[in-house]
Amino acid sequence: MRRLPAAGWPPDVSRIVAGRAIRGFADGFVSVLLAQYLTGLGFSPARIGAIVTGTLIGSAVLTLGFGLTAHRSTLRGLLVGACLLMAATGIGFATVVWFWPLLVVAVVGTLNPSAGDVSVFLPTEQAYVAGEVAAPDRPRLFAEYNLVAIFTAALGALASGLPEVLAHREGWDVTTAQRSGFVLYALLAVVILVLYRGLTRATAPPPSGDRPPRRVLHSSRHIVLELAALFSLDSAGSGFVVTSLLVLWLHLRFDLSAATTGAVFFAAGLLGACSQALAPRLARRIGLIRTMAYTHIPANCLLVLAAFAPSGGVAIALLLARALFAQMDVPARQAFVMAVVPPDERAAAASVTNVPRSLASALTPLLAGVLLERTTFGWPLVIAGLTKVTYDLTLLALYHDVPEQEGARRGQPSPAPSP
Repeated sequence: MRRLPAAGWPPDVSRIVAGRAIRGFADGFVSVLLAQYLTGLGFSPARIGAIVTGTLIGSAVLTLGFGLTAHRSTLRGLLVGACLLMAATGIGFATVVWFWPLLVVAVVGTLNPSAGDVSVFLPTEQAYVAGEVAAPDRPRLFAEYNLVAIFTAALGALASGLPEVLAHREGWDVTTAQRSGFVLYALLAVVILVLYRGLTRATAPPPSGDRPPRRVLHSSRHIVLELAALFSLDSAGSGFVVTSLLVLWLHLRFDLSAATTGAVFFAAGLLGACSQALAPRLARRIGLIRTMAYTHIPANCLLVLAAFAPSGGVAIALLLARALFAQMDVPARQAFVMAVVPPDERAAAASVTNVPRSLASALTPLLAGVLLERTTFGWPLVIAGLTKVTYDLTLLALYHDVPEQEGARRGQPSPAPSP
């Protein structure tokens, strides 16, 4: 286990981070483009919500499957397989225009309806990079891993308006021009595939010899399942406000164009990147759990206030203010999960704790779409904010005294945070 250098990453980590950055751009691009594109195909808000739900359900199943088989497979092989599936997903969305076949593509594919990462790549990448550095360096590593993705996702959101702009300028059909965005998604998957095939360590599981195979999460099952149940509450709230549905709400409520909302989520991504950069320093001072709760609560209060905004400008200002706080919990959460499980259970733990981020949230976009079909008031934002504040308070109550060092287990005394 090596210490993270002051500048740069080990070579394999650099490849993972580069791949994460490219996926961030692809996810930011299609998450804003998706609702506008599906609207152009003639789909109702309820059907758009169903497709978003399908993408999240599929991500949950795939993420769980990848995580629970990681102890039998090489992490490099799993990442290569995920890249092939990502390419197939882009081709599917670019060529299929009917609702039911498109719903199938959404379920079995890797499309991410939010600028955040709820994909099959996540547990495998986290387990890979966690094994490259020492525990004290993980908050900074995960912050930088997430930061580059947030920044490129912001660029992708900004670029998502280009097909519409070019279509109007050249006299093309807007929906046809937007379809090219999914071709770009498939091409970027090929670029990531080339990166991941060059990983020097396959990270195969150690040979078991004559020992019987151990069950998944053999020593950390209790705390992982407990965290997964708690994360599912946060995820259910997040499902009401994935980027695609926020874009739809801004369009229905304030008639904002795709180019305008793309610029809004570009700015939100930059603010989110700033919050990721601040998270490691805050975590060193007050601890991982307090960093998660104390920054998430104001973010969710701002989300509720945005629902009552009298104009598009006020709503945008509140959503941008929320973005400054909303991502600080991410590297702290990732580092906490990696610290409380042994190395051979990290991929499974990352999978099981991240699956609720797509599975629980998969149940709520459809409800949000139905609500928006009946009224343009921001009920999805209100429900999301209140649900997520409940999660924050519960997390703080249950885990404020849990140790956060390598191999920690619940029930042991917590060391004082570093000054």
